[in-house]
Amino acid sequence: MTASRIALVTGANQGLGRALVEGLAARMGPDDLVLLTGRNARRVAEAAEDVASSGARAKVEGRVLDVTDADAVAATAAELAERHGGVDIVISNAVARVLPDRSQAEQADEAIDVANGGTHAVLRSFGPVLRPGGRLIVVASSLGTLGHLDPRLHPMFDGATLDQVEYAVESWRSAVHSRTAEEAGWPRWLNVPSKVAQVAAVRAVAAERREADLATGTLIASVCPGMVDTATSRPWFSDFSQARTPAEAARAVLDLVLAEEADPALYGELVRFGKVLPWHDGTPPTEQDELLTP
Repeated sequence: MTASRIALVTGANQGLGRALVEGLAARMGPDDLVLLTGRNARRVAEAAEDVASSGARAKVEGRVLDVTDADAVAATAAELAERHGGVDIVISNAVARVLPDRSQAEQADEAIDVANGGTHAVLRSFGPVLRPGGRLIVVASSLGTLGHLDPRLHPMFDGATLDQVEYAVESWRSAVHSRTAEEAGWPRWLNVPSKVAQVAAVRAVAAERREADLATGTLIASVCPGMVDTATSRPWFSDFSQARTPAEAARAVLDLVLAEEADPALYGELVRFGKVLPWHDGTPPTEQDELLTP
């Protein structure tokens, strides 16, 4: 058991994930450890070395972790629990880039496996080893509110358990591949159902843990970092005048993560710049559908 804090960020060798690690390393203490994780060993090692040598206060280590491998995620959580007695901060940020000029069906498996399968694995494995007063955060999007889906699909996610969310995701995946998704009401743009499912998964886990977590000041939530100017978002939006750099976007997320006391009103919710985005708000987007290759 150690008194120092342990933080882990997935999808962290570039973009927002890298900025989150940099911010944690700068704002945490010299006895704390920040784990920068990703799938590519070379990129992870280079990113960790760069962050560690660029004014970091906390210790920074690179760790290869493929969030699509649920067994690997579970093994990492178990190892940290054994070595350190648990973890204090977990930020699930892994995402696969989806492009409008490729068929959404061709990209569906990787996108779903990383964003949704990865979220499910992190919630299942790191929730049980989160220390009292810890933070378990899933980076999602303002598109993750239920109103962005056709009302026919709402019962699949509203009040669902994590098992039910996983079933809904697999039903959606099957519909994409069988080309029945639009007929069933699923948006063509993969990002919308994926983000709704991420937020629903967080809500499911939070609902089971709420009483105990609120008693210990523990926070489980999803966050929208706002529009971030990255290669992942550039193909999808025409106006980047209000976009934030990864460092700017990370700052608001880390203000939430590193706050001395967790606001109970934010527990289990989708949070953007410290405010809750109501779960039932939103309207199905149409702008991006015009960009999609059939």
